[in-house]
Amino acid sequence: MYEKAGEKYYVVDSHVALWDARESNLKNVHGKQFIDCFYDYHKNLSPEEVVWDYDTYTYYGSDRFMKDLFEDGYVDHAIFQPALLMDFYKNGFGQTEEAFGLAKSNPDLLTYNHAYDPRHEEAGLEQLRRDAERMSLKGVKLYTAEWYGDSRGYKLDDKWSRRYLEECIELGIKNIHVHKGPTIRPLDRDAFDVADVDHVATDYLDLNFIVEHVGLPRLEDFCWIATQESNVYGGLAVAMPFIHTRPRYFAQIIGELLYWIGEDKILFSSDYALWTPKWLIERFVDFQIPADLTEYAPITTDQKKKILGLNAAALYDLDVPNELRLPTDAGDADVEVAAGAKEAVLS
Repeated sequence: MYEKAGEKYYVVDSHVALWDARESNLKNVHGKQFIDCFYDYHKNLSPEEVVWDYDTYTYYGSDRFMKDLFEDGYVDHAIFQPALLMDFYKNGFGQTEEAFGLAKSNPDLLTYNHAYDPRHEEAGLEQLRRDAERMSLKGVKLYTAEWYGDSRGYKLDDKWSRRYLEECIELGIKNIHVHKGPTIRPLDRDAFDVADVDHVATDYLDLNFIVEHVGLPRLEDFCWIATQESNVYGGLAVAMPFIHTRPRYFAQIIGELLYWIGEDKILFSSDYALWTPKWLIERFVDFQIPADLTEYAPITTDQKKKILGLNAAALYDLDVPNELRLPTDAGDADVEVAAGAKEAVLS
């Protein structure tokens, strides 16, 4: 929980990871390119006082993870979103078993989402069924630009991807997090295009599609899709640190999101360990749209509370303490108790 000026904020970090990018785990040069790209994002978009050294960044471990999020970082609950990248790392980039074990030991603090790749076809479906039962999955993280043999990406509306989405419905996995943001070397930019989200969101209304990184640099495309599709949400991972390096750019991002998709479909994320949550939460609570950007309304405290945690809590049925919830109007059937959420309507 974060508290300032008499206001208390329930915080859900909706996109966190444990990874191993040490030299001993690199399969080829692409693994080195990938973590170096991550580190450049971290180093160039973070305040100087919170920048890690490179060796720590490649492998920080569970103890550092727990301290940065829950002791120092104000986070009430966090959601693992692993990337596998088996073509680049010997044991995978995301340390899935370590993360799952940590979540299993700390269920009040952590939710574990797993990953799959529909290009594994039938064998992957069988593995997904086993994983869903063992891990009690509520969500998955998809990396549509991940390499697999000769393939350098897939689309959500591919035949096998649709088969996996149908299986998710059968298994009760309702939250589909999809990396649709800036490219990461050596992955291909076009493989992160947001257009395929539009297709599957229309066809699978029983699923929620959380577009991580809000489609950047394709924010406008994302907004036009998400404002039409009631089951499409925006995750602020990667967008958040611009609050430090380019605050007016961040104001435009959050202003466009609030205008188009509304306060109830935006989720905070530090994208740990790209960045740490403490400074992002502090800066966001203090942040306001510059007065000269008159096309955007000021951000209210209630909107910040929804974005920082209450919206994600609603998606994952988290038990938010009564004192951290927003008041609801008893006669408003469209309001969700946990998030105080109403579906955004274009006027």
